[in-house]
Amino acid sequence: MSKKGDKRREAIVAAAARLFWMNGFSATSIADIARDAGVPQGNMFYYFRTKAELALAVAIVFVDETQSLILEAEAASPDPRERIRFLLQRLSQSNRSRVDNGCPISAAVRDFRRVAPEASARAGQSFELLVSFIARELQKTGPRPSIALGRARAVVIEWQGGIALAHAFNDMTVLTESLRRAEHSLQIAP
Repeated sequence: MSKKGDKRREAIVAAAARLFWMNGFSATSIADIARDAGVPQGNMFYYFRTKAELALAVAIVFVDETQSLILEAEAASPDPRERIRFLLQRLSQSNRSRVDNGCPISAAVRDFRRVAPEASARAGQSFELLVSFIARELQKTGPRPSIALGRARAVVIEWQGGIALAHAFNDMTVLTESLRRAEHSLQIAP
C-alpha cells in the first residue's frame, strides 16, 4: 500500500476507534466512519471488506498502544515499584476521556463479541498485557507468583470499576480515588 494509502487506512482506523467508543459498534455505520476519516464511502472496501475487519484493526491498535505503554514503563526506571507507579500515572492521564465515554477497550471487548469475536478477544489482550506486566513487576518485589497475579488483577479490576462508576456519575473524583486505591493496594510506596 502506498504512503497515502497507509495514511488513509490509519485515518479510517482512528475514526472507527473514536466512533465505536463514543457511539457504540452497532450504532456506527461504515458511512459514519468514512465521513469522519475524510474517505469516500465507496473506497472503504479497498481498506476493509467488513466492519468486523475494521473492528479487528481497532483492537490491534489497542494492543499496540498497551504494549508501547508497557515498554515506556519498563524504560522509566530499573525499580519495579517505580515502573508500576509510572504505569498507573500514565493510565490516569486519560481520566477525563474515560469519565466522558467509559473505557474504549472494555467497550470493544463487549461490543465486538457477537459480530467480531476475534476482535473482541484481541482487544481483551490489552487487559492481559497490563495484568501480566503488573504481576511480573510485583513478583520482583517479593510476592509469590499467585499472590502477584491476584494483586495485579485486582488493580485492573479497581481501575475498570472506577472507570465504570466515574462514567455513570460523570465524576472524575471517583476514578482518581480508584487509581489511588489501586496503587495503595499494591503497597508500592517507597
